[in-house]
Amino acid sequence: MTATPDQLAHRIGAPRLDIDPFSDDFLNNPYPYHEEIREAGPVVWLSPYGIWAVGRHEHVRAGLNDWQNFISSAGVGLANFRTEKPFRPPSLILEADPPQHTRSRTVLARILSPKMMQQVRDAFAEQAELLIDRLVEKGEIDAVKELAEVYPLKVFPDALGLADEGRENLLLYGNMVFNAFGPRNHIFQEAVTRYEPVREWIMNKCQREELRPGGFGDLIYQAADAGEITYDEAPMLVRSFLSAGVDTTVNGLGNAIFCLANHPEQYDKLVATPALARAAFEEALRYESSVQTFFRTVNQSLEFAGVSMQENDKVLFFLAAANRDPRQWKDPEVFDIERRPVGHMAFGSGIHGCVGQVVARLEGELILDALARKVKRIELIGQPVRRLNNTLRALDSLPVRFIPH
Repeated sequence: MTATPDQLAHRIGAPRLDIDPFSDDFLNNPYPYHEEIREAGPVVWLSPYGIWAVGRHEHVRAGLNDWQNFISSAGVGLANFRTEKPFRPPSLILEADPPQHTRSRTVLARILSPKMMQQVRDAFAEQAELLIDRLVEKGEIDAVKELAEVYPLKVFPDALGLADEGRENLLLYGNMVFNAFGPRNHIFQEAVTRYEPVREWIMNKCQREELRPGGFGDLIYQAADAGEITYDEAPMLVRSFLSAGVDTTVNGLGNAIFCLANHPEQYDKLVATPALARAAFEEALRYESSVQTFFRTVNQSLEFAGVSMQENDKVLFFLAAANRDPRQWKDPEVFDIERRPVGHMAFGSGIHGCVGQVVARLEGELILDALARKVKRIELIGQPVRRLNNTLRALDSLPVRFIPH
C-alpha cells in the first residue's frame, strides 16, 4: 500500500503542522504561526495542503538560491504548472527558469539599472516633495489611499510611459496576481471579481502604441527590435512591470509608515537624521515584509535540510518568517531603523530576486526622506485596516495626522 504524503512526512521525521497559511486568521497575524513553523524544524509539512514549508533564514536563502532543484517554471504559487494548466500565461521573469529567465531578466535589469535610476531620481524626488507638501497642508489623511497608493501610481507608470487615465486599475490587477499564488479561496475569488472589469484595459496597456517613446515599456520593445527578445514576449514583460511594479511598493510604503507611526521613538531618529531614510525603509521591509511567501517546485527527488523531497513536491518559502528568525537577527521582534538588515529576504534571493527592487528602494527612500524633513510627528488617529492577500502583507487603510515641523 502506497504511503500518503502525511504518512511519508511522518516516517522521514519531518514535523507535521495543521496550519493553513492562507486562512484569514493566519493572514491577519502571521507572526505567531511563523514562530511555530520556524521552531518546529528547518522544514515542516503543512497537512492542509500537503506542502513543505521553510521558515528559517538559512534554509529560505539556500532554497531560493538553488534554482536548479527548486524551480520557478512550474509556478511560484500553489498550482503546479507541470500537472495543471496555468489560469493565465506564466510570467517570463517570475515563473521562468534559465535560459528563458536569463533572456528576460537581462533586458529588465538593464532597463532598471542603477544608472537608469539616477536618470529618474530627480523626477521621483520632485513628486515626493509635492505629495508630502500637499499632505502636510491637509493634516489628517489616510496614509494608504492618499500616500502609499498615490506615489507609486504616479512615478512608476510615468517612467514606464503609461498614460494617466485608469492607473488605479493597476492596483486591482496586482492584487489579483498576488492572490493567485495561493489557493482559490474567498480572498482570491473576490480579487478576481474586482479585476475582471479591467482585464481588457490591462492587456491593452501592454501594447507598444499605448506606451510613451523612451519610457521603460518602450525600451522593452526596443529590445525586441534588437532581437534580444521576441515581439510576442515584449508585451508579457510589460505585463510583469504592470503587475509587480506598483502593488509591492504600495504595500512597502504603507507598512513603513505603519511601523514609524507605531514606533514614534524610531521616527524621532529619522527626523533627527533624514539620511537614515533608506535604512528605515529596509528595516520596515524586514519587519513587515510586503511579500510574505513564494512557492517553488522540487525539480527532482532530493534531500534538503535532512528531509527527503520528491519530484513535483511544492515548497512554500516564508520570506517574512526568515526576516524575523532569531538565528539570523538580534532581537528580531524589535523595529530599529539603525539596524543594518543586510540579507533580509523581502525581495527574495538568487537569480529570481526582485528585479525591480532598485525602484522600490528609491521610492521608499525619497518618501521617507521628505517625511522626515517636513513632518515632525506621525500620529495614528484611527484603527488601521488590513487588506488580506494570499501573498502580500497589505493595509487597506491607515488614518494618520501629520504634525509639521
